[in-house]
Amino acid sequence: MRKTALPALLAGAALLLTACGTTEDAADAPSESSSAAAGGETITIEDDRGTVELDGPATNVVSLEWGLTENLLTLGVTPVGAADVVGYNTWDTIVPLDESTPDVGMRGEPSLDAISALDPDLVVTTTDLPAEVIEQIEAEYPVIALRGSDASDPIGKMRRTLEILGEATGTSDAAEAALADYDAAVEDATTALDEAGVAGASITVADGWLADGAVSIRMYTPGSFLGGVAGELGLENAWTGEGDPDYGLAQTDVEGLTGLGEDVHFLYVANDTDGGDAFKDGLAGNAIWEQLPFVVAGNTSRLPDGIWMFGGPESAAAFIDATVAALTAS
Repeated sequence: MRKTALPALLAGAALLLTACGTTEDAADAPSESSSAAAGGETITIEDDRGTVELDGPATNVVSLEWGLTENLLTLGVTPVGAADVVGYNTWDTIVPLDESTPDVGMRGEPSLDAISALDPDLVVTTTDLPAEVIEQIEAEYPVIALRGSDASDPIGKMRRTLEILGEATGTSDAAEAALADYDAAVEDATTALDEAGVAGASITVADGWLADGAVSIRMYTPGSFLGGVAGELGLENAWTGEGDPDYGLAQTDVEGLTGLGEDVHFLYVANDTDGGDAFKDGLAGNAIWEQLPFVVAGNTSRLPDGIWMFGGPESAAAFIDATVAALTAS
């Protein structure tokens, strides 16, 4: 039944982190919740806050975070509404979203009226969204809220996120297949790196932006999503600084890179549509950058645009391909 309209816009909602997990094997048989759904019974989901009950597999899903949007699309579920559709299609071209998808506002500040107009049977978000906002939405519609990532186990978190979304939307088989494809990509890449003689190579991953004439740099530690994928390939992350407990990110500047040696392969993220290339353009002529050993050695590679740094198995597979290409280039 149609719910009463929610307020037009959340007042005082905090912006999400710009970033924006416990590995479990996929079940060989349908889960208990999937079996119940087939019988028209309630599906019980455990999100990162507690228990969520659905009347059956959700079909009209609104997504408030890009990583969740990517995962839904991977499962074959097109959201009826999503946060910041233009931004998603700028940063996550690996799994594009139909441009005509209704936009429900920014990731950190959704339009509750826009959500209500779509009459969803499920809203998915991360716990980065303030609790009071989640509670407002949840007063009208079921909400699954998942931690955006987990620096203690980023790949396990990725796997479990996809599995939960599969349970909620009746697409557990698609989730299992997507994770199997990811595992195969890891295996193939590991073999390719070994055959190229670069198994266990030293890498680091970063992104950056120009602000007030200076380049700020964000490092992806082993606890980050991309760092976790690199670890699955047996690569050594040369950045040893500690990151935040969720996304595994650390802040530095160009001076902070002086401890990286010439054998390090510096992989970085940039986007021509949004911000350009902070390393190539922002650091052009910077004496410190140009004298860094790995820069002098030519060991810098820009990753292809459109790989979401906090995504699911498809972004992970694209990162794997790009990393292998960078490390095996002659």
